[in-house]
Amino acid sequence: MLNLILAKDMEIGSIVLLGFLLVALTAIIFNYIFKMIEMAYVMRYRKPMYNHVYLYLKRLNKSQKLILEKQFTFYNKLPEKSKRYFEHRVFCFIEDKEFIGRAGVEINDEIKVLISATAIMLTFGFRDFYIGLISKIVVYPSKFYSKTNEAYHKGEFNPKLETLVVSWEDFKEGYKTNQDNLNLGIHELTHAIHINSIKERDVSSTIFSDTFKELSDLLVNDEALRTRLMTSGYFRKYAFTNQFEFLAVVIENFIETPLEFKRQFPEVYVKVKQMLNFRIANY
Repeated sequence: MLNLILAKDMEIGSIVLLGFLLVALTAIIFNYIFKMIEMAYVMRYRKPMYNHVYLYLKRLNKSQKLILEKQFTFYNKLPEKSKRYFEHRVFCFIEDKEFIGRAGVEINDEIKVLISATAIMLTFGFRDFYIGLISKIVVYPSKFYSKTNEAYHKGEFNPKLETLVVSWEDFKEGYKTNQDNLNLGIHELTHAIHINSIKERDVSSTIFSDTFKELSDLLVNDEALRTRLMTSGYFRKYAFTNQFEFLAVVIENFIETPLEFKRQFPEVYVKVKQMLNFRIANY
């Protein structure tokens, strides 16, 4: 009798195990099929099949949301549904990163919200918006001495330490004028996104890095366009230091003066819009 019971238990256990294996195998197959379908979609349309799918949307507290509404122009331009997605992403970004104050800076909601909102603005067209290469955000009151090249910096991104460092004074200065194409937060976070896109192979990183290669090839093969870029005065000279600074400056211009960008350099504008999957009004 005991042997019969044990045999039945083993049989039930085998059936349950087989069931789990079948479910896991089915999930793997469906995941593979979905990835193949999405890759075909991306190749054709140069954008992810979807960006915003959440079990539930998290909310900032009242003081944090007030900072967004009063100090972050981009947020106020979004339709109500997109505002909810934006708020959720800012909340998640804040929770995911370690904010560290240096030289007397006390980390507060304003620092957390505005830096996080800048990151979310740049990745709003991405499915994965966390910028995985950033784990720490260090904030100084003003310019700080960097051991990287033994000089004073307003900001820097160190991928080895997974650390974004900014001068709060200069970060805030970047938002005082929205059309001067100078924004420290956008600039440094673009570096982080750029390097992260090289390391990661999620769909948004793939679109970003592949489109940047297309843009680079366009500029290499079109001498007239390259010359116009360098002589127009629209992009500051620092853009032509290397490919990383070029992209950071180009995205500063794209965010702050999109209409002028599109008017002067429509070919480049289209590539940057594609890189960011920026399907937002007025862009």
